[in-house]
Amino acid sequence: MRLLREARGMTRAELAAKLGYGEALIESVELGRRIPRPEFIDVVDVVLEAGGVLKAAKKEMARARYPAFFRDAAQLEAEAVELHVYANQAVPGLLQTEAYARAVFGVLRPPLDGAVIDERVAARLARQEIFHRKPPPLMSFVIDESVLRRPLGGRDVSRGQLEKVLLVGHMRHVEVQVMPLGREENAGMAGPFTLIETKEERRIAYMEVQSVSRVHSEREPVRALEAKYGTLRAQALTPCESRGYVEKLLGEL
Repeated sequence: MRLLREARGMTRAELAAKLGYGEALIESVELGRRIPRPEFIDVVDVVLEAGGVLKAAKKEMARARYPAFFRDAAQLEAEAVELHVYANQAVPGLLQTEAYARAVFGVLRPPLDGAVIDERVAARLARQEIFHRKPPPLMSFVIDESVLRRPLGGRDVSRGQLEKVLLVGHMRHVEVQVMPLGREENAGMAGPFTLIETKEERRIAYMEVQSVSRVHSEREPVRALEAKYGTLRAQALTPCESRGYVEKLLGEL
């Protein structure tokens, strides 16, 4: 982008004026401090007469919006025909509201820069387009009750998040189940994980802890997690019971 701008003899201020964006944003993108949004890339490509050169980088820029440890999983998730998630630390990213996502990123230590939080929140919300894909993937979520009771961001944020979980739980291609704290047996004590099946019939498992991630494609570890997830679904409340339970939690706020 900088090379194209300079080749046309334009200053950052001149490019900013033509684009309708601030000069500070132009500088941040050129120096790699900000990841440009797709609509920004489209406009810059036209104004700088790049002939599609900048637009060709949009897919890679979309990947760059995610932290490095999640990029491979994000691509697999976007192409999934089935997606199954067990969560016992935070509400799954695919179900998070903007306010809840900001609260999650805001409590991380060491703290993230405000611009980085903005980028990660936008990227997390963009992932939720998967719910409206045609045809939509088959999806299920098993969420530990402790996650739903944890008031990240405060009472209003929690209420909005519970309402979002309830709303998604009514979608025909999505099943949401709650694992009550009172269960004497819980097969998920080893931590959260995600199971993915691609259109090529590849079955993959993703795990993440403390910004360290692992994508499993070998059949043995994937099969073990599939068996564990089946047990978790049997131990949790049914989807119908879970919706009633979330409504109960809402009533307690």
